[in-house]
Amino acid sequence: MIFGFLILWHCTKAITSGFILKNLIAPKFTFSHIGMDWLQPLPGNGMYYYYTVMAVCGILISIGLFYRYSLALFTILWAGVYFMQKTIYNNHYYLLLLLCIILLFLPANKSHSVDAKINPEIKTHFMPAWCLWVMIFQIGIVYFFAAVAKFYPGWLNGDFTAILFQKSNPEFLGGIYRQKWFHYFIAYSGLLYDLLIVPMLLWKRTRWLAFAASVLFHLFNNFHLNIGIFPFLALSFSLFFFPPQTIRKLFLRDTLSSADPLIPNANKKILVYFFIPFFIIQLVLPVRHYFIKGDVLWTEEGHRLSWRMMLRNKTGTIKFTIHDNISGKNSTFKLKKLLTKKQIKVMSVRPDMIWQTAQKIKEYYQKKGKDVSIFIDSKVSINKNPAKVLIDPKTDFSKAEWNYFSHNDWILPYN
Repeated sequence: MIFGFLILWHCTKAITSGFILKNLIAPKFTFSHIGMDWLQPLPGNGMYYYYTVMAVCGILISIGLFYRYSLALFTILWAGVYFMQKTIYNNHYYLLLLLCIILLFLPANKSHSVDAKINPEIKTHFMPAWCLWVMIFQIGIVYFFAAVAKFYPGWLNGDFTAILFQKSNPEFLGGIYRQKWFHYFIAYSGLLYDLLIVPMLLWKRTRWLAFAASVLFHLFNNFHLNIGIFPFLALSFSLFFFPPQTIRKLFLRDTLSSADPLIPNANKKILVYFFIPFFIIQLVLPVRHYFIKGDVLWTEEGHRLSWRMMLRNKTGTIKFTIHDNISGKNSTFKLKKLLTKKQIKVMSVRPDMIWQTAQKIKEYYQKKGKDVSIFIDSKVSINKNPAKVLIDPKTDFSKAEWNYFSHNDWILPYN
């Protein structure tokens, strides 16, 4: 029910806030995931209709009407949004997609739903225990790898949290947000929260304390950080850690008299043949960067799909030099011809988007019948440290290729 409502909230806000116009309609093209360049926003006002359909799906999911059909449609549409752009990439977008896939296999519409009203034969107040543990394990993966990713100097010395709060009200509580001890407090409390929240929610003695900490943690994040529905989505996970009897007393009092039935562990094949491989993949993806040359904070290779959430501040400058192979003349390409201001800012620090931009520039000149070479001058700073060269300035990007599974040699190491 909460999941569907949050979908409705997110899609409605996207429609009314200018998000769609700024990020999906205004750009001449979006940075799709590499290999999916064909996946671009619908023309005209198409994306407004697209998000409206997703919002309707959220309503249907929440009330449990045509549950699997509406969830399946939303999953497909959300996957489209997720893969068609990276400028506004966010880890909770990825989490939302995973939750959609999980919920497609769970009996989430068999109690207190319109589907159960229409078809009483499916109605039940119970589910196999593995359904509960599938959700808990998914949540555990998110928090565990989020904690592991924080074990690097820029987080542990408070540099990034200082940057995160530098624009906050300097007069609030006597300028507390500018205090070094506060930066350390946020850094280490965030690390400990990610590391301990799931074990503490699982243990009966610390469950209510952990829940209170979750409320404070996520409300604080919602107030200070622009992360959309994630704080409320994360809070809703708490439901899975409390005994069924507690949830019934709080929300589903009409089921209090129900006795636990002796039901078979239904659909166990789904657990064995789908969820076990599903979670193995999720355990592999966040560690793949350890097998790729270079520091993932710098190269970004292996950064996505790894729960590396809000870890660093990256700023950079970039210049694309065009060498005309016929006349021998050099010129600087004006990026505003192809990209929005926001796209330029995000692209300038992400090697995969830099490579994609070079390919678009190559296409731009090919349409004019010109044979050019493309060279890049790129400097990037992490957490306001001195800027260093990111891209090999000697590489001709009219010929450079993208390596999907290992290091791209034109990304220079961080010295």
